[in-house]
Amino acid sequence: MSAPTERQAAEALRAAPPIILAPGPKEPPTRLPPPPDEKWSLPGGTAWVYYGDGNSALTRPVIVSDGFNTGPSSLEFSWTHLEFGDYPFISELRRRGRDFILLGFDERSASILENAEAAIAAIRETVARCDGPLAVGGFSMGGLVTRYALAKLEKEDRDFDHQTAVYWSYDSPHRGAYIPISLQAFAHYIAPLDPRFSEQMNSSASRELLWRHIEHWQDKPGVDKQRADFLAKLAGVGDWPRVPRLIGVANGVGSGTGNGIESGATAVLGTGESVTGTTLRTQPTGDDSLVATLRVVTEERHEAHAPGLPAVDGAPGGTLEGFGILADALNQIPALAVENPTRSHCFVPAVSAVALRDLDSDDALYGEIDPSSADSELHEFKLSSRNQEHGKVTEELCTWLLERLP
Repeated sequence: MSAPTERQAAEALRAAPPIILAPGPKEPPTRLPPPPDEKWSLPGGTAWVYYGDGNSALTRPVIVSDGFNTGPSSLEFSWTHLEFGDYPFISELRRRGRDFILLGFDERSASILENAEAAIAAIRETVARCDGPLAVGGFSMGGLVTRYALAKLEKEDRDFDHQTAVYWSYDSPHRGAYIPISLQAFAHYIAPLDPRFSEQMNSSASRELLWRHIEHWQDKPGVDKQRADFLAKLAGVGDWPRVPRLIGVANGVGSGTGNGIESGATAVLGTGESVTGTTLRTQPTGDDSLVATLRVVTEERHEAHAPGLPAVDGAPGGTLEGFGILADALNQIPALAVENPTRSHCFVPAVSAVALRDLDSDDALYGEIDPSSADSELHEFKLSSRNQEHGKVTEELCTWLLERLP
């Protein structure tokens, strides 16, 4: 049997579900949430409201912002992630008499600045319906959306009291998130066959979140202009809200112990006839800058390089099965089959989640974190006892967080 043509490979890729690098449940929800007590339509988003146990109106509400993905927020997806994992976060929140307000977005990959307008509307609506105090925050990107929203309210509408006593974030990339350059390069390399993976990598939210980004597979990694613009906008409203207490948790450890993923390791190796010659690697260090060899369908083989970056893949922090998500998708198409020796990589380094250090060196990424450090931009933070999946809802982190809500 002859190898597939470009057209056949494109048809196979486009007929399959899109490759989406995002945390959270991998399978469709099997248990549905109960109907909300209220549902608010917001500019650019939706809020689903669930009263706390014994409440008949808003009482000590907690706004929980959704994070990064593609397409609109899903109540069922978020409920599964927050309630049916290792720890029932929603039930425990409501059991304590606090209302749960899930903030979702019409497009999760839209600009953080755009989705912050939905967060501002949700805060205003909450304040109009109850006397505080509020707790406002979110998981992953949701922590940045609400951070900017609160800071913007304080800067631009000083007559409005947002009544937020606590701002909180859950493994949010305050100093940036990380997708291996090899994965980004592959996404862009297959764009002529199927542009959806590349479009996710080049979405506004990705550009703003990622510590280093490439727009085309030939590019050298750098700070994307949209990220620079977002950071400038954030600085323009004071970087952080000043009124609430700032707290956060990280899915990574503070001991400096990495997740065991070696630098320069083979993560994805093409075995199907259309991808033989494709190799994706974790970030190499030193003089070695080769992150990928790329071949899809054609006989040509190209190289992608990322010089001068530290060993981010193995750093302490919340992990993402980025390589595994890609491999699982490709292995549904025999001609694009791959081996997958390394499934995960660090996605949100611990130092990023606790707003302590930048990600520019191994010393910064792997240095120990003092839980009482005054260098963090947060007033208080909690690190996990082990490196785990980014956004993983655990009793260890959630009970610490719940105990500090107003």
